[in-house]
Amino acid sequence: MESYEKRIRVSENDLDELKHVNNVRYVQWIQDISKEHWETTAPKEMRAGILWVVKKHTIDYFSSAVLGDEILARTFIANTKGALSIRCVEMFNADTNELLVRSQTEWCLLNALTLRPIRISEAIKKAFLKQ
Repeated sequence: MESYEKRIRVSENDLDELKHVNNVRYVQWIQDISKEHWETTAPKEMRAGILWVVKKHTIDYFSSAVLGDEILARTFIANTKGALSIRCVEMFNADTNELLVRSQTEWCLLNALTLRPIRISEAIKKAFLKQ
């Protein structure tokens, strides 16, 4: 599997009333890293005429992050079938390596004009499922 990583520094705007990272912020980061992985890995011509939409998020929260923490976020594609792709995102405290969040998101590939599902091409699979 080909993974993509980024680091995130927790700011005041990321916190909830308990002074922990808000769960909604984690969802945003899951979507952000997923989009970044797609845009930095897939060439422009591969991305033309298609788009991805979320069908389902499953998120497990294991520990909290607080102001100033650095989070290491990692994403990879676990599986594809037809028009569906299962993308995993894991987030760790960068200093302690403690797992904070693990998610699986089911993404559906659509034709950008018709908005109908289309089969994931072999080229996309090869770009994201390298062994």
